[in-house]
Amino acid sequence: MSGPAGPHHAPAVLTIDLDALAWNWRFLNDKATPARAAAVVKANGYGLGAPIVARKLAKAGCRLFFTAHLDEAIALREALADPAIEIGVLNGLCPGEEMIYRAHALFPVLNDLGQVAHWRAYCRDVGEHVPAALQIDTGMTRLGLPAAEVERLIADPGLMDGISFRYLMSHMACADTPDHPLNRQQLERFRRAVDAIPHTIAMLAASSAIFLGPEWHFDMVRPGVALYGGRPVDGVENPLRQVVRLDAKILQIQDVDAPQTVGYGASHKIEEPAKIATVGVGYADGYLRSLSGKATAVLDGVTIPLVGRVSMDLLTFDVSKAPSAKPGDWIQLIGPDHPVDALADQAGTIGYEILTGLGPRYARRYLGDAG
Repeated sequence: MSGPAGPHHAPAVLTIDLDALAWNWRFLNDKATPARAAAVVKANGYGLGAPIVARKLAKAGCRLFFTAHLDEAIALREALADPAIEIGVLNGLCPGEEMIYRAHALFPVLNDLGQVAHWRAYCRDVGEHVPAALQIDTGMTRLGLPAAEVERLIADPGLMDGISFRYLMSHMACADTPDHPLNRQQLERFRRAVDAIPHTIAMLAASSAIFLGPEWHFDMVRPGVALYGGRPVDGVENPLRQVVRLDAKILQIQDVDAPQTVGYGASHKIEEPAKIATVGVGYADGYLRSLSGKATAVLDGVTIPLVGRVSMDLLTFDVSKAPSAKPGDWIQLIGPDHPVDALADQAGTIGYEILTGLGPRYARRYLGDAG
C-alpha cells in the first residue's frame, strides 16, 4: 500500500487539505448570504496551524477572525498583516491590556460591565471611539453580560458613552440539536438586545446555528469546527468537505494465537489465529485512551479494529482481514473512509476534541496553496 508523502522516517503523517478548508468557508458564507462569514481560528486553528489556516481563509475572502486568547491574536496578526482584516479576542479584556490591543490592531470582546467600564475609560483617555465587540449571555451561562447586566446597560445608555460596539454577539448552547427549545429562547433574547443596544454588526450563529436557518444569521456568522470538516448538526449528513487525514505506518506485524493477549493489562485476549499490526501513534499524539478496544481504522479499504489499550506511543490493530498487510504499509486513522467525527463517536467525545488534540509529533503536509 502506498502512503502519504512525508519524511521517510515519520511513523504518522497528518495531511491538511487547505483547498477543502477554503471550500468549506465559501460554502458557509454562501449559505449565510446576505450575511457574511467570519472564521474562528482559536486553539492553533483547531489544531491545524492558525497562521496557515488563516492565510488560506483570507485568500478565500474572509476578513474577520476570532481567537480565544490575546497571545493567539498577537501571533495571528503577524500572519495577517493586512489592516483591512480584523481580529477579535473572545475571552475578553483584562485591565492593563488596552494598549496591547491597539498596538497590534486587535479588538476585545467585552464580556461584562466591568470590561465595558475599562474600555470606556480607555476610549476617553485616548480621545476616540476605539472599536470593540460586546458579547451578551443569552443562555450559555459562560462568557457574556448576564441578563441583569444587559438590562442595566439598556436602562442606562450612559454606560456606553464613548464606546463604539462594532459587533454585538452571543453564543448558542444547543444549536447542534435543532429542536431544542433553548434555541428559540436565545434567538428572542438576542433580538431584544439587537433592538436596544447600539452596534454596527450583529452576530449570533457559530457553526451549528448557521444550519438553523436565516433567522439566526443576522449580519454575520462565525463558523469554527465546520470550517475544518467537523459535523455541524447531529444525526444529519455532513455537507462539508473533510480537511484532515491521518495515516500511520505499520511498524511490525505478529502472527498470534490463543492464549496470547495484547497490550497493557492483557485486556485483549486472542481466541483464534490472527495478525496484529503495531503503529507508532498513541495518547501522547492525541489519540485518546478512551478509544481502547473501540476504535477502527482502514487498511486497503478494509475496516480493521483496534485491539488492546491505547498506549503512549503505540496502537495495535487486528489486520487479519487484510492478509497482504506488511510493515511499511499505511493505516488510515482519520480520513475519507473514517472521518474525524466517526473517530470521535468511537471515543465518546466530539470532533472538536480530536482535532484540537492532534499532536506535534505528526509529520504535517499541506495540500493547496496557503496564500
